[in-house]
Amino acid sequence: MTLPAWLAAVNFNTDGLIPAIAQDYVSGRILMMAWMNAESLQLTAETQTAVYFSRSRGKLWHKGESSGHTQRVHDIRLDCDADVIVLSVTQAGGIACHTGRESCFYQRLDLSGQTPEWQTVDKVLKDPAEIYQTNAAAKATPQINEAAEDIDHSHTHQNNRLATTHSILQQLDKVLAERKQADADSSYVASLYAKGLNKILEKVGEESTESIIAAKDLANCDENVDKTQYDEARHELIYEVADVWFHTLVGLAWFDIESEAVLNELGRRFGLSGIAEKAAR
Repeated sequence: MTLPAWLAAVNFNTDGLIPAIAQDYVSGRILMMAWMNAESLQLTAETQTAVYFSRSRGKLWHKGESSGHTQRVHDIRLDCDADVIVLSVTQAGGIACHTGRESCFYQRLDLSGQTPEWQTVDKVLKDPAEIYQTNAAAKATPQINEAAEDIDHSHTHQNNRLATTHSILQQLDKVLAERKQADADSSYVASLYAKGLNKILEKVGEESTESIIAAKDLANCDENVDKTQYDEARHELIYEVADVWFHTLVGLAWFDIESEAVLNELGRRFGLSGIAEKAAR
């Protein structure tokens, strides 16, 4: 198929994709980054709403198709090397990130201490469970929503509430296995594999520690005194535990162990007392 001249001028990578950065039309703040192929870019231009391409699902996804947080596109720009797109958008609901925040870039590197440390600096505007549960009620079939369009990000993404846990884990298993063959520069998971088992285990330890800290923070919050602070702390704990689970799955995948094996082990333990189970080891 012959592309229109304007599309032919775009320097898509070897996979036929180009990174697209969504920027708030008024404030100029960067909201998110996703991928586009020629079809999604053309649809974005035609409809003036953001359409991206999901690498993990191998299909187009319209921003907001699950959350309702669509993006109206005012302007599309191409950089000097023709290999990066910038969209100037109005973000419906003021929430671009699947975590319920305005922007996906809500962590800032704090250089004030002896050791640089990432700090969460943006508040959760709406609980993701509320966002996706509301929209999921209208869905007829299970699927991963746009929050999970690409598992390559360093954090595990929120999934459609209609998708079963088993289905989600199976999809994660599949993607993690595929990333073993991917170039280290193409995805976060592939870069972990390239760095080796020690790096993966280090990440499991880091995320476990962050989960402990998040749990302590939640324990120190009083829902009756400051509901907003309590909700933020609660979501942070859920978010950090998701990170632990995700990196643990990467560790299992390193040994070609699928999540099914862990589910089977948990299933075996039903009906056993903890004391009896430990004695049987």
